[in-house]
Amino acid sequence: MIELASFPLLSTLLALPIGGALATALLRRAPWAQWIALGTTLLTFLLSLLIVAAFDSAQTGFQLIDAANWMVGLNIRYVLGVDGISLLFLPATALLFCGAVIAGWRIRAAAAPLSPGLYFALLLLLEAATLAVFCALDTILFFFCWEFTLLPLYFLVSLWGVGAARQTAAVRYFLVMLASGVPLLFGLLALAFGHAESAGAPVFDLPTLLATPLPVGTQYVVFLLLLVGFAAKVPLVPLHTWLPSLAMGAPAAITALIVGLKLGAYGLIRLAIPLAPIAARDLHWLLAGCGTLAILYGAVAAMAHSNLRGMLAYTSLSHVGLVVLALASFSASALQGALLQLLNFSVAAGGGFLVLAFLQRRSGSTDIAQLGGVMRSMPLLSGFFLLFGLAGIGLPGTSGFPGELLIIVAALHSHTGAGLAALFGTVLAAAAFLAPFRRAFLGPLRNAEIAAGEDLLAREKAVLLLPALLILAVGVYPMPILELLRPTAEAWVAALAGL
Repeated sequence: MIELASFPLLSTLLALPIGGALATALLRRAPWAQWIALGTTLLTFLLSLLIVAAFDSAQTGFQLIDAANWMVGLNIRYVLGVDGISLLFLPATALLFCGAVIAGWRIRAAAAPLSPGLYFALLLLLEAATLAVFCALDTILFFFCWEFTLLPLYFLVSLWGVGAARQTAAVRYFLVMLASGVPLLFGLLALAFGHAESAGAPVFDLPTLLATPLPVGTQYVVFLLLLVGFAAKVPLVPLHTWLPSLAMGAPAAITALIVGLKLGAYGLIRLAIPLAPIAARDLHWLLAGCGTLAILYGAVAAMAHSNLRGMLAYTSLSHVGLVVLALASFSASALQGALLQLLNFSVAAGGGFLVLAFLQRRSGSTDIAQLGGVMRSMPLLSGFFLLFGLAGIGLPGTSGFPGELLIIVAALHSHTGAGLAALFGTVLAAAAFLAPFRRAFLGPLRNAEIAAGEDLLAREKAVLLLPALLILAVGVYPMPILELLRPTAEAWVAALAGL
């Protein structure tokens, strides 16, 4: 354990996908690019499990620190570390990227005859940047990695997306996220210069910032700026406008990454609330209102959508509203529920979009009107989609239930009206999933391509099996994860109460 802790595990974790991206870019042709990308993501996943094993869950605070000077004149450093909040997002991210590689195994560029090597290189660069967001302990390093995710995403959507909508989806997503980065950067700079007078220089080190409270007036500015910056990526209404176009225009595997990995909600937990705790507590009604609005709006919009991809995207908007509502409770159990829900999104929402990627490859469409009887020709594919959907709506026995229960109990205690609205929203979200599932997967076969469709291949089964097993295991016995999250959740709430 001591030897593992002294090794630069986190830097190695980021270096693996970067090295894999260079290799796939050089060896551009299939099948080399696919196999290198798959091998890289599998090694990254195994290393993330090693990081979990090296983590001491009995301790609070950041562990496995990797640090080096970066921009010395500006007091900006390269610092990586994990705590109980960020730890489990590493294997969840790596596992989802494994699925994205499999889902894009035979992908072809929509606009130009580009090699698959470029697609997988961009995918691996996106993985490195996403993992770095969860590990970064310097606010400028965090912002750099946060913004860097936009570049590979833009090209992945615009070059390999679906139909003419791909260009609109790519541009809208890029511009909305770029615009939301402006208040995010201003908030981080206000935070750094708010400590400059006492420290003698701007402070970007996250542990230092967490340990030193800001003046109340500055906290309000920082919190509102960070809230707006993160809200676009959560997403929260009305900054969600990029979601429907991206769900329809992006490759389903890329949508699985964006919807399954809720970086915006993680940013609220990691930065916005603990760095401005007094302002966050005073504005609890704003968090609760934004969360409740997302729950109800997402569920209603999902019920009205005629495409499985759009339906799943809007139900994910509804479910992430539960996480934001949980954060307004400022309790350890609510934070445990929120983190468990975010992890559930990776396996449930991400897994659901991976299944839709496999379905679209076989049928050419995920429009409900063009489907029907999928269960007859592809029972395994249908079964996996049903399981992931049930986990998303929080069915007892799945991984979505423990977190949802913790959140609703905490919400009913702290914001009774919002908690009741959340209960109603969960019922609507369940209806929004089950009705389209019945129409698309059950009933008579209406599409010749579906009737002749091949069920899941061996590699597709392999990539869906582990998320499915995790859904059932966590749903039946969530205690190991809750116990891992408990010390950090209690320390997070205690720090908020003491500042």
